[in-house]
Amino acid sequence: MNKQDIPQSAEQASEPVVERHPLEPFLPENARLLMLGSFPPPRRRWSMEFYYPNLQNDMWRIFGYHFFGERDHFLTPDRKAFDRARLEEFLRTKGVALYDTACEVIRLKGNASDNFLQVVRETDIPALIRRLPHCRAVVVTGQKAAETLCRKLGIATVPEVGGSQPFTLDGRRLQLWRMPSSSRAYPRPLEWKTAHYARMFDEVFR
Repeated sequence: MNKQDIPQSAEQASEPVVERHPLEPFLPENARLLMLGSFPPPRRRWSMEFYYPNLQNDMWRIFGYHFFGERDHFLTPDRKAFDRARLEEFLRTKGVALYDTACEVIRLKGNASDNFLQVVRETDIPALIRRLPHCRAVVVTGQKAAETLCRKLGIATVPEVGGSQPFTLDGRRLQLWRMPSSSRAYPRPLEWKTAHYARMFDEVFR
């Protein structure tokens, strides 16, 4: 019998799979805002090779609605994907950086839910901020990201949804914002979520 034909034990078969972050940090030199989610969804959910790639996630609709008055502004003409090239051009021009608070995770149920995401290795968030000399604010999107970032930066209290608080790093004063999750699993209308993001955008880019 070949080794590959030997059945695995139940323990071996159920050994958790550690996923490494599939994307490099997106860090425009002029970034004034660093946005941090938790971790990308499984690849079967992707419509493009970029952040917030799931068509069922409303992050880019929030951006489109706020900055252009059109929720579908960043969709491709066939509406089957988000347009990565247009997104990157806009984010570089505006000064928005992107990454996630975890760089290695285990999906306890194989889905994109933060509730079943076990963080194996956290992102070195101070190192990211140090690469962004013009950064004025850090935004976390969702509960998991907020808890991870506050723990990493030694911030005792996680802000309320839509709220913010100052923090310092290497003598730099920055603002931490906690925004609503853009996932549709978070049961709020797009207009409600956009209103929270609008306040933060207005403060950062004024």
